[in-house]
Amino acid sequence: MMATGEVQAVLGSRPVLLLGKAMLCLPFVLSGLAKLADFPGAVAEQQHFGLPMPTLFAALVIATQLGGSILMFTRGDWVGALWLAAFTVVATVIAHAYWTFPEAAQFEQRNIFFEHAAIVGGFIIVAWLRWSGRLEAEASRG
Repeated sequence: MMATGEVQAVLGSRPVLLLGKAMLCLPFVLSGLAKLADFPGAVAEQQHFGLPMPTLFAALVIATQLGGSILMFTRGDWVGALWLAAFTVVATVIAHAYWTFPEAAQFEQRNIFFEHAAIVGGFIIVAWLRWSGRLEAEASRG
């Protein structure tokens, strides 16, 4: 069994921090790249959700998903984290408002809704750690 100091050394290391950030950003990077590769599909997605100016919104979604993810690996990680958190809240309410779905689909949509809420929580923690100064202290150990 690992001693407390060993656990702290592993969990407080820079590689673990980078892995955690990468895991938080993975769905956004994959989605942004897919939308970039199939821009007409990205526009169609915006039309499906009834958004005005779907071409503009598709471009903004791509910029948000990729730009926010890139920022997560800079000292502006808190900006990327809050940008992606805000985007996720808006996108989740638009796409996964489970209370608007037929009863048969509500279970799945509710699960997706709350999974997205958990991702928002992860981004808020990243921003909080940066602003509290704890992110630098923990990451400097490894």
